[in-house]
Amino acid sequence: MCEPSIYRDDDNADLDWDNLGFGIMPTDYMYLMKCSKGEDFEQGQLNRYGNIELGPAAGVLNYGQAVYEGTKVHRKEDGRLLLFRPEQNAIRMKFGAERMCMPSPSIDQFVDAVKQTVLANKRWVPPPGKGSLYIRPLLMGSGQILGLSAAPEYTFLVYVSPVGNYFKEGFAPLNLYVEKDFDRASRGGTGGIKSITNYAPGLKALTKAKNRGFSDVLYLDSVNKKNIEEVSSCNIFIVKGNAISTPAINGTILPGVTRRSIIEIARDHGYQVKERVIPIDELTDADEVFCTGTAVGVASVGSITHEGKRIKFKTGAQTVSQELYSTLVGIKTGLVEDKMGWIVEIE
Repeated sequence: MCEPSIYRDDDNADLDWDNLGFGIMPTDYMYLMKCSKGEDFEQGQLNRYGNIELGPAAGVLNYGQAVYEGTKVHRKEDGRLLLFRPEQNAIRMKFGAERMCMPSPSIDQFVDAVKQTVLANKRWVPPPGKGSLYIRPLLMGSGQILGLSAAPEYTFLVYVSPVGNYFKEGFAPLNLYVEKDFDRASRGGTGGIKSITNYAPGLKALTKAKNRGFSDVLYLDSVNKKNIEEVSSCNIFIVKGNAISTPAINGTILPGVTRRSIIEIARDHGYQVKERVIPIDELTDADEVFCTGTAVGVASVGSITHEGKRIKFKTGAQTVSQELYSTLVGIKTGLVEDKMGWIVEIE
């Protein structure tokens, strides 16, 4: 076990904070906790950030038995560190772990591990307004297994990296491409959890879209190819007047923490929010479209291209997405009163 060094508040990492992208930047510490199949997680510990050892027959390597989470911490002007709704990530991990036949940390264990990891890497939290410290909890079958079965051992780890904007466009509106050849998820599958197996299969469609100049891919339902579902790494919303709609959670849609938060904020602002089936044809009448996610935040969509037709949407100031984004970011950074009780201060 490694005891983290004590850093002064002004002992920040030597980084170009004005040009942070969204990539891995090795920090000082990570958190590790293990347990065997049929047992519960107990005491974890901080270790120096570095490689981990896995046998070639590890369940995660051979059968993809793993789920992960993502959350962020922001630094206030007075130096305090603010974490956003970590218990929701813990709950979602437990749900995903059950689907993947894995034990999972308790909610308290999860939140405590996140807090310890952030404090040990405090100097990597960007200054106010310069970005955030992205936190990646990961739960995997680390034990070796040859036949198709649950792994005999499990590892829960947390690592962090300072990040800026997720998309290379920065805050510019996204241009999405509707994918019809590939599916993101299907009924009865794992689209509703953050399984690691959900993401690599989407790389082909994403690469194809980016090579054509698009920001990301918008997927349709796998059965009828008529209803919008989700973007590669984020949820999607459409706006028409005072009404905001987002695809309903049905087993193929990830229940995003940011998605849920935006729904609650929008209702608090007086908007009518519906979670429902959204036919692709409704995009032609939408005033606005925007995406939500921990990594992307709230990102406005400038256009969606479907079957060769480009549909444009309202963006910029005075938009619904900008209003909701400002409130969400204000809560996360301590500039807007947290009436919801979402913020956890790390001390």
